Amino acid sequence: MLYQVLHAVVPPVAKAVWRPTVRGLDRVPATGPVIIASNHLSFADSVVIPIVVPRKVVFLAKSDYFTGTGVKGAASRAWFGGLGMLPVDREDSAAAMGSLQTALDVLGRGEAFGIYPEGTRSRDGRLYRGRTGVAHLALTSGAPVVPVGLTGTEQLQPIGSKLPRLAKVTVAFGEPITVGTEYDGVAPGRARRDLTDRIMSAIAELSGQVEAGVYNDRPVLD
Repeated sequence: MLYQVLHAVVPPVAKAVWRPTVRGLDRVPATGPVIIASNHLSFADSVVIPIVVPRKVVFLAKSDYFTGTGVKGAASRAWFGGLGMLPVDREDSAAAMGSLQTALDVLGRGEAFGIYPEGTRSRDGRLYRGRTGVAHLALTSGAPVVPVGLTGTEQLQPIGSKLPRLAKVTVAFGEPITVGTEYDGVAPGRARRDLTDRIMSAIAELSGQVEAGVYNDRPVLD
C-alpha cells in the first residue's frame, strides 16, 4: 500500500522537476520476472530507475536505512520500504550470499529485481568489471536481463551529498538479454563470467563509459 501511494506521487513530481531523458523504456517487460542491470554512479540511481519504470523494481539497500530509531528512523524505513527496497547487511558475507536468494525469491514472484553488477558506485566515472551474481540470477531463474545505462546521476546526487540537485539525467534501456541453450554443457563458472561480460558490454554501450577492466573495491566508508 505504501509503495502504491509513493509511486503515485513521487514519479510525477520527480519527472516534473528533473525532466529525465528516458530511452527504450518499452524494452522493459510489463509483466513477469526481469532483472534490471545498471551501471552505478550515485546513491540516487536506486530512486531514478523506479521513478521512470512503470512497474515496481526491487533493489537491495543497506540495512542501516531500516534500523534507525525515533522519527528519523521511522521515516527512513517508510521511505526505503515504500520504494520497494529490501535491507541487506553488506558487512556480513553470509547475508550477502543470502541476498542472492532474496533476489531469486523476488524473481520467483514474477517481479522485477534491480542490481548493480559493479557492486558499488564508480567514483571516477569508469565502468568497472561486473561481478557474476547477475549472471547467477539469470541462469538460475531464466529471467531476462535488461541492461541500463545511466548518465548524469553523479551530478544529481554527488557522492557525499545529502540532498539531490538539479542535473540532466538520461536513463537508457537496452534490448533484453535472454539465456537459452547456449550455456548447456558449459562449466558454471565460465557461463557466469561470459554472461556477465555480455551484460557489462551492453551497459557500456548505453552509458558510453570507458571500461576499467578491473573490479571496483568498495571504500571503507561508502
